[in-house]
Amino acid sequence: MIDPNKVPKKKLANGMEIPVIGLGTFGSDNYTADEIASAVDFAVRNGYRHIDCASVYMNEKEIGQALKKLLDEKVVKREELWITSKVWNDMHGDGEVIASCKQSLEDLQLDYLDLYLVHWPFPNFHAPGCDGDARNPDSKPYIHEDYMAVWRQMEQLVDMGLVKSIGTSNMTISKLELLLRDARIKPVVNEMELHPHFQQPELFSFVVENDMVPIGYSPIGSPKRPERDRTAADTVDIEDPIVVKIAERLGVHPAVVCIKWGVQRGEVVIPFSVTPSKMLGNLQGVMGEPITDQEMNELATIDKKCRLIKGQVFLWEGAKGWEDLWE
Repeated sequence: MIDPNKVPKKKLANGMEIPVIGLGTFGSDNYTADEIASAVDFAVRNGYRHIDCASVYMNEKEIGQALKKLLDEKVVKREELWITSKVWNDMHGDGEVIASCKQSLEDLQLDYLDLYLVHWPFPNFHAPGCDGDARNPDSKPYIHEDYMAVWRQMEQLVDMGLVKSIGTSNMTISKLELLLRDARIKPVVNEMELHPHFQQPELFSFVVENDMVPIGYSPIGSPKRPERDRTAADTVDIEDPIVVKIAERLGVHPAVVCIKWGVQRGEVVIPFSVTPSKMLGNLQGVMGEPITDQEMNELATIDKKCRLIKGQVFLWEGAKGWEDLWE
């Protein structure tokens, strides 16, 4: 077991502290809910304290059973855990955000969430396991008034004591500007795709400058992402010569270099794995020998602007392509 007290934390604008590495639980179509719940059990028993969940991952009930067992066995105290969940796009209506959060709490067998996110900034959704060409005729572009109706419910969740912190996910600068202008309780994080081949420096800087912590998903380049999100132009971070060179110097897997890069850059990372050795390697990576300043400068040069999670299944009628989702 790795001592969880040695895992660094980031302080949020509301004073709470979030571990800089968490276990992602989106298993795509590759893993069962029970396999992911077993990974959560192993992770917490071996030093993880941060678990990133979502209702749409369809495994919160199984994760909840694992968490209850860990708490009942006194492996960990509730206040030592950081549990995140997210409201899915089909629950943006009046009262639905609150209902979705309550359902996640019931499934996870918890009294509160440390962090609750709006998963995507519009109510567009798709059938589970759909292909990349799937389109929902009811999809529509971002409408700020509708998003604020969602955000008011997020604020209510804080007032009700069901959620400690609220944040955003998959946002752009222009959307965040509007939200920051109108929010009563401002987001403390923005979860976004971040890895060495997709560094998003402008959005990253905007998030930090506005007292939010960036949370990077797909921090090693999402090798297990669904087929619908794969294109011939995609690049592979862990095969990049500079990443490989640094990994050889440190004696670690190239994936660990990607995780170190994210944490040293100032973000929270949530890599996904169900393999014990990889989970432990990722956790150890945030505490071991750092990447040097020179190496960080080299890594800054390999941004290929290669977005892997394009979100094309959320497009609306009249949209030209997935780029429209990101303005």
